[in-house]
Amino acid sequence: MTQKVYDSPAAALDGLLFDGMTIMSGGFGLSGNPESLIPEVRASGVKNLTVISNNAGADGFGLWMLLETRQVKKMIASYVGENKLFEQQYLSGELELELNPQGTLAERIRAGGAGIAAFYTKTGVGTVVAEGKPVEEFEGQLYVRETWLRADVAIVKAWKADTAGNLVYRRTARNFNPNMATAGKVTVAEVEEIVPVGSLDPEAIHTPGIYVDRIIKSTINEKKIEKLTERKREAA
Repeated sequence: MTQKVYDSPAAALDGLLFDGMTIMSGGFGLSGNPESLIPEVRASGVKNLTVISNNAGADGFGLWMLLETRQVKKMIASYVGENKLFEQQYLSGELELELNPQGTLAERIRAGGAGIAAFYTKTGVGTVVAEGKPVEEFEGQLYVRETWLRADVAIVKAWKADTAGNLVYRRTARNFNPNMATAGKVTVAEVEEIVPVGSLDPEAIHTPGIYVDRIIKSTINEKKIEKLTERKREAA
């Protein structure tokens, strides 16, 4: 079996990055972001990137780091709110944006991993989302055609991996990461814990190791909270 475990985030990305490439970056909001790998993409200096992600990070965190250094040419995303840097770059024309309904984005990524070149959905019909795309009628309803999404490299974050690359995610981190892990030509996973083969319950594995090429133990696990809401304690 090919050795999949690498010593560091930098080593895991070595030889994979180039100008003009497409990167998928996992995460949902601030949960499940590949926190250890994104800084290494930044440090590499690659530019003119197309980045596919649910979001573009938040001030000082996640993909915001690549926006700050102007390494991203285009974002394909579904949620870009509360990111002032993103807003500034988009409104000034520095940054291209392909905005997707969230379910459509997830399905386009899943389709890329499954080898399905296109599919039809009702979501977005009659809106700017459907502009320039084929629309067809099925059983009296209009559907817009959406195409798959694939990437040169997918960077994802999981909770655990075994040395064969089988991945287990925790809670919200399971939203986009599993689909992205299947849709990259090369998939690099950062995980909080690496265990020997056979340690994971086969029924609990979310991403089979066949999809994962390189693994590193994460060096950053901040687990930020996007909006902290606390309930006041009731008086005793």
